[in-house]
Amino acid sequence: MRIVGGLWKRSRLPVADRPGLRPTPDRVRETLFNWLGQDLTGWRVLDAFAGSGALGFEAASRGAAEVLLLERDAALVRSLQASRARLGAARLQVEGADALAWLARCAPARYELVLLDPPFDAGLLGRALELAAPVVAPGGWLYVESGAPPGPLPAAFEVHRSLRAGGVHAALLRRVG
Repeated sequence: MRIVGGLWKRSRLPVADRPGLRPTPDRVRETLFNWLGQDLTGWRVLDAFAGSGALGFEAASRGAAEVLLLERDAALVRSLQASRARLGAARLQVEGADALAWLARCAPARYELVLLDPPFDAGLLGRALELAAPVVAPGGWLYVESGAPPGPLPAAFEVHRSLRAGGVHAALLRRVG
């Protein structure tokens, strides 16, 4: 898999053969970052279910000041750390953690962009949305990727854009008010 844009455009990221791991397709990532604008300079970004790290590395490649990748699978954490080192991604951090537990203790309004792409068949999306909503700064963004359209949206969020690409449903939500 390749990074689509920014500083590390065309750089490869390894994709491990792990159950439930399904990297965000290039076309979907390209669309997301077109919606957000290509330049994320100064943004704080959380990739809560990092997996391959495709979304978080894209954000870092496009100038985000701080990117945190959360992943609980130890083999994937090692792979993400190796990619971080290979690219010299100093503003990107990798933490081995359960995303739901981490979100539950995170300070409110901490991030301009939160990326949620939990394993489709794990039943985590509803709880992840609930826990991620307070972490998004006012005017910030919450990106949700799932195997079906997300259920009820968190209060204070509206759908900015959405798409369906094959079995992937994606929505970019904006925190309003």
